[in-house]
Amino acid sequence: MAVLVTGGAGYIGSHTVAALLERGEEIVIVDNLQQGHKEAVLGGKLYSGDLRDADFLGTVFQENDIDAVIHFAASSLVGESMKDPGKYYHNNVYGTLCLLEKMNQYGVKKIVFSSTAATYGEPENVPVDELDRTLPTNAYGETKLAMEKMMKWFDVAHGIKFVSLRYFNAAGAHESGKIGEDHNPETHLVPVVLQVALGQRPHISVFGEDYPTDDGTCVRDYIHVSDLADAHVLAVEKLRKGGGSAIYNLGNGTGFSVKQVIDIAVEVTGREIPAVFEARRAGDPAVLVASSARARQELGWSPSRSKLEDIIGSAWAWHQANPSGYNK
Repeated sequence: MAVLVTGGAGYIGSHTVAALLERGEEIVIVDNLQQGHKEAVLGGKLYSGDLRDADFLGTVFQENDIDAVIHFAASSLVGESMKDPGKYYHNNVYGTLCLLEKMNQYGVKKIVFSSTAATYGEPENVPVDELDRTLPTNAYGETKLAMEKMMKWFDVAHGIKFVSLRYFNAAGAHESGKIGEDHNPETHLVPVVLQVALGQRPHISVFGEDYPTDDGTCVRDYIHVSDLADAHVLAVEKLRKGGGSAIYNLGNGTGFSVKQVIDIAVEVTGREIPAVFEARRAGDPAVLVASSARARQELGWSPSRSKLEDIIGSAWAWHQANPSGYNK
């Protein structure tokens, strides 16, 4: 029996494929390679194509004995989602509908979903609990919430059990040094800061310094990408054991401001990292920090790489070794 990983050539997807390989799983990967990289896939069977292509997706299910799906495939740039929401609804929501319908057709009843803290919007409480209000402030978060709700109704109608993992800010790179973070364009804070340290950017743009936080910049909860990968594996195990549908936050429970991240990156790299302050971006909440108590209790998940210095250090090792990413 195989695990199908959609978006498995992407950043978090490829680390999850690596975690599954370490456990001896048979893996099938689907990725359209618009954002993902073949070089990031360390094993398994890779199909290059789009979830919205019914014939292509049918071939994947016909040729493999799939018993569970881990679903990463989605557009994920907050700023872009505000300028082109139609792209996000078509790729994220419609793509998920196509996947769920194909799962139902082939009797695959287990899916682990890559969700996001963006489903909460501006949080009512810090840290954020899974039972807190979901009111996204950007189209990206709205599409992810719509995907979760779709899975709920496919469970009601067809018995497809899901685990939705709402994670906070993924960062870092695999301890082997073989895979890391490589987006184009790059918008995530840690790799952008490290590109400045490498001299690939003149400065880091800090969007807003008037937020209601200690230093005026946004605060986020950073989680090592390999810890996220472990949670996906544990979620598959839960569903295989007959567990019911559930939603879990994944984070370390500690928030760091943009300024703090820059300061720690300066310490880790030993390089100057100039910052330029700019206007706020639309849709950015001031503070997002997770309560992951449920994931710890019900999945048995415990992040083991929680120091931000170590998370940034692993990313720095990857970027130094791969200054052009996967384009050697």
